[in-house]
Amino acid sequence: MINQSAIIHPSSIIEKGAIIHDNVYIGPFCFIGAQVEIGARTILKSHIVINGITQIGENNQIYQFASLGEINQDLKYVKEPTRIEIGHYNKIRENVTIHRGTIQGKQVTKIGNDNLLMINVHIAHDCIIGDHCVMANNVTLGGHVKVDDHAIIGGMTAIHQFCLIGTHVMIGGCSGVVQDIPPFIIAQGNHATPFGLNIEGLKRRGFSRSSVHAIREAYKILYRSNKTIESANIALKLLAIEHPIINKFVDFLTHSQRGIIR
Repeated sequence: MINQSAIIHPSSIIEKGAIIHDNVYIGPFCFIGAQVEIGARTILKSHIVINGITQIGENNQIYQFASLGEINQDLKYVKEPTRIEIGHYNKIRENVTIHRGTIQGKQVTKIGNDNLLMINVHIAHDCIIGDHCVMANNVTLGGHVKVDDHAIIGGMTAIHQFCLIGTHVMIGGCSGVVQDIPPFIIAQGNHATPFGLNIEGLKRRGFSRSSVHAIREAYKILYRSNKTIESANIALKLLAIEHPIINKFVDFLTHSQRGIIR
């Protein structure tokens, strides 16, 4: 189904069964597979491939030579009906690749809302990206990586499969991430290590002075107190009684499986 208000260049191929909503623009030499749905007012510049079971929300901008929803690179994958889901207001720049999920994961690769994926970003199978994230040029995410809201990942950074990246994390360019990075941390290096907190970023995003102070205390507990992870988690739970923002650390440590950077 193609809405009559959609603008589609005659050189593009739209397979029968694809759903194209109102005021979508599809530029020249694009390919849209039969199981694709593209939300209203989304713009496809040119030379874009969107395949597989792929749902794209509204008001996205997708630039030339992006490839979305193609078969993933997991050698166990044998064409199971897995999918990708992309939210609203995302900017997906040139040569970005986002691969469909696997049945070993949650069968979906998912991108939230208002993210910027710069040139050559690769999102592997089963990754989950939150909202308001920025990934600079040539960022590579292995399979099953989860990135929480407001994370910023510097260019040329590679993240190992199954890693968790907490909310408001900032990772410097050319880093290699092989363990989980707790919320609010600045990290850099290969392998990535903590370098403090993104305090200025928190202030710009409206965090109160008391919340910022509590986050500083949480950082000291994790990285300055010489506590084990288990004893640090107990201290963080006590701090969270007075400052609920610290529950983001507690929840993160609860779900961490690869261990956190230290």
